[in-house]
Amino acid sequence: MRFLAFLVFLGFLAFALLARWYFICELRQQCGPGELVDARLQTLRLTEGDSVLLRGYDQFAFDSAALQPRLNDNNQLFLDTLAAMLKARTDRNVTLTALFRESESTVAPGFFENLGLARADQIRKLMMRRGIDQNRFTLDYGISEDRQLREPVMFDLYDPSAVEGGFEKVLFTFKNMTFSDANFEYNSAVFKPGPSLQLYADSVKTYLDLNPEASMAIIGHTDSIGSDAYNLDLGMRRAENARFYFQDSLGVTASIQIDSEGESRPVAPNSLPGGGDNPEGRQKNRRVNFVLSTAADSTAAQKGN
Repeated sequence: MRFLAFLVFLGFLAFALLARWYFICELRQQCGPGELVDARLQTLRLTEGDSVLLRGYDQFAFDSAALQPRLNDNNQLFLDTLAAMLKARTDRNVTLTALFRESESTVAPGFFENLGLARADQIRKLMMRRGIDQNRFTLDYGISEDRQLREPVMFDLYDPSAVEGGFEKVLFTFKNMTFSDANFEYNSAVFKPGPSLQLYADSVKTYLDLNPEASMAIIGHTDSIGSDAYNLDLGMRRAENARFYFQDSLGVTASIQIDSEGESRPVAPNSLPGGGDNPEGRQKNRRVNFVLSTAADSTAAQKGN
């Protein structure tokens, strides 16, 4: 009798495994040579400050060194819901923060200095296809401590007229692009543009050549180490040397204005809440901002006001 019960149990187990294989591999097409089941954490949220507006959605997934996310139906539903919320709440914008693995630190696609920013930009493009203006999305990035990158993206709604903590929000668009001080020697204004900035600068030159009425502004920013006067001067010298690069090395003839905000407009805390150092935050604050504009842009901005 016990042997018969054991055989029945084995038959049930075989049936359950076969049914699971059919559902996952045949119906959902999530099996193949060397592939793993696409299991995801259901922890994706939309926050606004300390409030959680959406929760329980599947996390996005990025293969190693991949720029594009692998989206499932639940991800699409999240993006559709977010788009509907933004259309209803025109007084709110979103910060997209995308992470990358330590092993992906050397990957810098296109104009972006790291894969986190490039991934956030791809998600912004998905929202643009849903009718949301790109300028309603600011981007941020970080390195994940999870090698599997199971929670790669964060969405945070904010009021652009009252940003929490007074921190600057960074767009990272073609007409409003930001690069870190990795393009300068440490504590120096000597400008040594990396591959991403060189690619961006070449595209800017083409844009300015095709749009003779356009102009550019270059603004230098620093962290809080050093005096206000020193940082203001360092930011100005970096902006000035970046201008020399565009004019002398690339032959740009368009008007280029330069300015410095020094340490006055941080994008992240320079120190931790307990008073400790915050190297990641200071790195984000040491940056140079390139802003392209035309008369049409100024007219559009005035109409928007």
